[in-house]
Amino acid sequence: MHDDAPDDSGLPLQASLRDGRAVTLRAIRAEDRDELLDAFHRLSPDSRYTRFMMAVREPSPAMLEAATHPLAQRDFALVAVAIVDGAEDIVGGARYAQEPAGATCEFAVTVADDWHGIGLASRLMRVLIAHARSRGLRCMEGYVLARNDAMRHLARHLGFADRPCADDATLRVVRLDLVDGGCGDGPRDSP
Repeated sequence: MHDDAPDDSGLPLQASLRDGRAVTLRAIRAEDRDELLDAFHRLSPDSRYTRFMMAVREPSPAMLEAATHPLAQRDFALVAVAIVDGAEDIVGGARYAQEPAGATCEFAVTVADDWHGIGLASRLMRVLIAHARSRGLRCMEGYVLARNDAMRHLARHLGFADRPCADDATLRVVRLDLVDGGCGDGPRDSP
């Protein structure tokens, strides 16, 4: 992977992926609303279900508003933009939301179906993790469908512990110490 030198915030960042395609990683903008909606419509029903953990046919206006207007003091959202057929397309995105008055954040990542398996989710997650660390957060966690082997594998590759969700057997909780002892709990992994 090749990256051009980023500005002081680390973004925008140019990245070449394993298959040679290039993307620009940048913070999401309010004007991304229409392209984000188009990107949602390009997701397969399975990808939508994997991301939202329920069938979502159409994002609500409130979902789009929240997606394109992260709260500066507690949220961070970025997108991967590629030139496809001469136009800019959002082909992936990642975000985290910090717990109110806490040092833990919850993440989510989505990649367009035809961009799976080439390192884009990994790249998005690495930027997300670095940003959370730079803000002084101590723990990052996410809820992942137990059947989502690709995301669970990526999380483990990035150092996340993978545990059963106490409230729902269909979910796993993946957690990463952003600093030593950041998540403040016991053993790293369980089956």
